[in-house]
Amino acid sequence: MKKFNLFKEIIVVNKNDFLRAVNSTKHFAISYKGEIVFEPFESSLISIFEGSIPTVSPLSTNLSRPISSMLGNNYRIVEDDDRLLIKASGAWQSIIGYNQKRALYDDTSGDGIAEFSDKKLEECGWYATEFNINYREIVEQFEEQCEGILLCLEQEEPYQFSGLGFVFDIDHARRVGFEYCVHVIKVKLENDEDFASLTDDETEAKDYFLN
Repeated sequence: MKKFNLFKEIIVVNKNDFLRAVNSTKHFAISYKGEIVFEPFESSLISIFEGSIPTVSPLSTNLSRPISSMLGNNYRIVEDDDRLLIKASGAWQSIIGYNQKRALYDDTSGDGIAEFSDKKLEECGWYATEFNINYREIVEQFEEQCEGILLCLEQEEPYQFSGLGFVFDIDHARRVGFEYCVHVIKVKLENDEDFASLTDDETEAKDYFLN
């Protein structure tokens, strides 16, 4: 998976496409790649903006407005000929809201990752906890082995991280997660005295992975 760190990334949008979307008054999104898309949105969308831009009231004394203000105060927009250069880190809380329902996992709180949105992976993660395998360990396998995007805010000093994870091939992620758990559980059964005898729940989890 590749990190898309909004502290560092600039989203490049075609200026004319953006203005057409604004003038349409329709609900649209800007993807992390800078694409403009309209509702209904695909489940694979990873967006940095979703909404519509209100028209200027005819009663307003100023009927023009700069492009830099159209997305609101949390976005920084610079015009560069026929392109718009957008910095979106200030809108992170809104971006979480746009994408949370589409992400495979949510690592935006200090509490860590609590679940997977995919039912099969969630079942895998739930059973894995019986062998003290946490969601973060499984996610590290996705981040190392799977194609996808980790949409995040990450800075070094002082260290701060908040992210949403998306994988492009869910079947591959399921295999990666399951095979990792199988390997760890086999090692623990052979070497860890805590699992010399198993509870009913641990036995059920073992059967899930090893039968």
